[in-house]
Amino acid sequence: MKKESVLVERTFDAPINKVWSAISDNTELKNWYFDIEDFQPKVGFKFDFLAGSEEKKFLHLCEVTAVEEGKKLAYTWRYDNYPGNSTVTWELKEVGEKTLLRLTHTDLETFAEAGPEFTKESFTEGWNHFMHDALKNYLEK
Repeated sequence: MKKESVLVERTFDAPINKVWSAISDNTELKNWYFDIEDFQPKVGFKFDFLAGSEEKKFLHLCEVTAVEEGKKLAYTWRYDNYPGNSTVTWELKEVGEKTLLRLTHTDLETFAEAGPEFTKESFTEGWNHFMHDALKNYLEK
């Protein structure tokens, strides 16, 4: 089976500590991402959230696998009662006064049997929305 992943990058007009807080602090996450109760950027921390379309919601089950404060945050990403297990990785890099944020979502091929909502195209559309609309609007308001 061919490996599938999504890579989305954006340079934000914001300092790295502000971008790090936006992706790792639960009080900020709910303003642009999902409302993840008591999220903690600590390896082994498990969290879940409900998201999807208006017609169908999916319970996302995740566990933090890597944390380098201000540089990297990674977690597993799967769905309750659906096959597949993937990894989401956020990487930050200072670019002068700005911040380059790279999001990689790997192992998408593991969702091949899960249904039409779990295609690479669907993930690409979702992550582009979060990076280029939701997070941009939150950080650069």
